Amino acid sequence: MSAGSRAAFVREFLRSPLTVGAVAPSSESLAGLITSPVPSGSDPVVVELGPGTGAFTGSIRRRLAGRGHHVAIELNPRFADLLATRHPGLDLAVADARQLREQLTERGHDHADVIVSGLPWAAFAPERQDDLLGAVTDALTPHGVFTTFAYTYTRWAPPARRLSRSLAERFDEVVVSRTVWANLPPACVYFCRRPRVPARSLVPDRHVA
Repeated sequence: MSAGSRAAFVREFLRSPLTVGAVAPSSESLAGLITSPVPSGSDPVVVELGPGTGAFTGSIRRRLAGRGHHVAIELNPRFADLLATRHPGLDLAVADARQLREQLTERGHDHADVIVSGLPWAAFAPERQDDLLGAVTDALTPHGVFTTFAYTYTRWAPPARRLSRSLAERFDEVVVSRTVWANLPPACVYFCRRPRVPARSLVPDRHVA
């Protein structure tokens, strides 16, 4: 984690704590785990929601190694400027994550194979959580994977418990990872598969490990 990323994150947290949701970028350990479903031998469409300063972005790009299509959707224009500077080839949309379907359509894609979320779920009202998860399941292929994370110490707070219930309602399989202690604060990852409301336009026999 660079000093620049840390400073940028703190500045944006102080400006808007409810939309940033954390005081430090995620660690490399968490980034490696949450992006692990990005396949290394195909050409997937990977969407990153709320990339912030790019804690997960670099890991996704390394796993893709120039293949597929990586779309990052970031609402904060200052974070977006930072991402554009650090990752010149990134397909970056300055938009609300709820516009996921529209952003894919503009780029000629009707689905996403993997969706990686860095969004601060615990900071969102129930209606916003529902809208965001609806956008995810609407865009994800039947064999796609959605990953997101939660801080371990907040997992039993009402917003986090509601997110956990909502994931269980929207996906046939939700697996919670081990705790990533090498993160500030410690966190765990949700691996969500087989959306119950998958993308409307389906691509047969396209599996993501």
